[in-house]
Amino acid sequence: MRKLAWAARGMSVVSGAVLLGALMVPSAVAADTPGSTASPNSSMTAQGKKCGARDVSSAAPDYTNFDTPVVFRVATDAQGHSFVNDSRNAGVWINLGLLANAPSCITDSALSVTEANPGILYITLLAENGVLHEAQCTTSDTPFAPSNLVAACGPGFSILPNTPVV
Repeated sequence: MRKLAWAARGMSVVSGAVLLGALMVPSAVAADTPGSTASPNSSMTAQGKKCGARDVSSAAPDYTNFDTPVVFRVATDAQGHSFVNDSRNAGVWINLGLLANAPSCITDSALSVTEANPGILYITLLAENGVLHEAQCTTSDTPFAPSNLVAACGPGFSILPNTPVV
């Protein structure tokens, strides 16, 4: 019985030391560890939960009207922001918050594109509240850029009625 009590006391000391060490680590250090999704600048919801999720979607039109192959991408970050990229404009990620009625606190994204030039790029974003928002952007020989995205996407985002995700 004494051996069991000694082992229990030893576990308590080790657990206490680990807990104390975890409490002493600054939160900024914890957020910078690889694989961590915590961010000192992350957006929070009214309930205090972190907003957004990291996500990437892509769509590539299967037609040859373009001089080079085209891939459209949408990425979301842990703060709930979403960005679109046109492979013909390498390295340029355009904040979809530029578009009218853009949702905030994005948790998921999807893309599809029609088989024509000009065609339609459908950008679908899932907001944290479970509502789907969609923008329809006209594709052309000109790559998407911050200067032409608003014109290409017309009225911006609209809510898809009767979204089943809640």
